[in-house]
Amino acid sequence: MPMRFLLLAVLVLVGCQDRYRYTCQNPDKFNLPECQKPRCLFTQTCPEYLVAPILEKKIEQQQSQPNPANTSGN
Repeated sequence: MPMRFLLLAVLVLVGCQDRYRYTCQNPDKFNLPECQKPRCLFTQTCPEYLVAPILEKKIEQQQSQPNPANTSGN
């Protein structure tokens, strides 16, 4: 009987992990080279093709924000 609960607990925990079918669906990986155009156009895995419209706004915001490494401080 305890073995059943252990097995059930393992299955539940595995089912709670965030998994993405494509790398470019993961918002944390939108900036990877394979998720940028023109590279992603060939495989049709650009984030804007794979994610919901809400996440598309996040992509646009990330691209429009200046990179702090490229700005010079005064």
